Amino acid sequence: MRITGCQTLHCDAGWRNFSFLKLLTDDGLVGISEYNESYGSKGLTAVIEALVDAITGDDPCRHELISQKLYAMTRQAHGGLNQQAIAAIENAMLDIKAKSLNVPVYDLLGGAVRTELPLYWSHCGTYRMSEENSKAMGRPHFTKLDDLVELGAEVRERGFKALKTNIFLFDEDPNRHFPGFARGPGWPELNADKRLVDALRAQLTAFREGAGPDMGILLDLNFNFKTEGYLQICRGLDDLGLFWFEIDLYDPEALRHIRNSVQTPIASCESLFGLRGFKPFLDNYSMDVAIVDVPWNGIWTSLKIAAMCEAHETNCAPHNFYGHISSLMSAHFCAAIPNFRIMEIDIDDVPWKDEIVTNPPIIENGVLHVPSTPGWGSELNEKVIAAHPPK
Repeated sequence: MRITGCQTLHCDAGWRNFSFLKLLTDDGLVGISEYNESYGSKGLTAVIEALVDAITGDDPCRHELISQKLYAMTRQAHGGLNQQAIAAIENAMLDIKAKSLNVPVYDLLGGAVRTELPLYWSHCGTYRMSEENSKAMGRPHFTKLDDLVELGAEVRERGFKALKTNIFLFDEDPNRHFPGFARGPGWPELNADKRLVDALRAQLTAFREGAGPDMGILLDLNFNFKTEGYLQICRGLDDLGLFWFEIDLYDPEALRHIRNSVQTPIASCESLFGLRGFKPFLDNYSMDVAIVDVPWNGIWTSLKIAAMCEAHETNCAPHNFYGHISSLMSAHFCAAIPNFRIMEIDIDDVPWKDEIVTNPPIIENGVLHVPSTPGWGSELNEKVIAAHPPK
């Protein structure tokens, strides 16, 4: 079996696009993967297509050889778009190999340690804080703390045991606080203040009121502060008994300093690439939970990262706020690793999300059931994708 080329597909998903790679072979088997250009990765499609040209004629079942070849070709500009492109190709190759053997992808990773994955409802309330996003989802637009109480109750009633939220400000113009992405005030200084601590305490208290005392509540602080700001926020909320603070920092020693300064667990590393990217954070014991992005790293590479984490007594959680193919890719990763913590998933989304794939993930009472059918366990519905062209 040989690679003959690829196709890329793109679908409108409201405030972003979903993108998919179809890796083609000479015997008719097609491997699929999901990638994303909407969050700092514009131009990724062109990189994927260029790298597929470089491996046309190669055997996709020898995926380790091909991934190493592509890394060697791009190592002078490693990470970033190049690594995301390699990951998209790697993920599609694993899908091909699993289909050729008539097994689920997790069988290629050593078999399933588990087939039921506890989930947390990610971006809980975040998309509803935007009037435009709320319209795209057909959900109510949030403007007051009582809305969070109601949402917390909804999360609990639907059987979820954990939720993750971002920073909301209910002032004259209720909105999200994302200065780390150059959205709104606070950039580029990225300072924290008592007003933010008080707003977050009110926000988290509202979620707790609705969700109940047993709900795990995770707070994602993203890239929105520097070390001093993260310390101010985390120390100011450390008494709330949160599931974790999620922090994005590229300095492993600074992250370790924060971890040592609070009692609440720290989760991080979702924006890192490969073994070499994770190594200094593990060497410094910078985080309690390592977050691994399967679409960015590739599932075979992610398995290696999880093994490194296991050697450092650190559990892993996937970074998964994309479409259903990504969720299935992350689910196979979570099924196969021993050191699994919890899986992220977006529940609020566009109404046509389920229709994009032939078999959406099965979720019952906050648990995802990992499919046992060949490959990822689902295919793309290209008619639906074509009916929702990217913006």
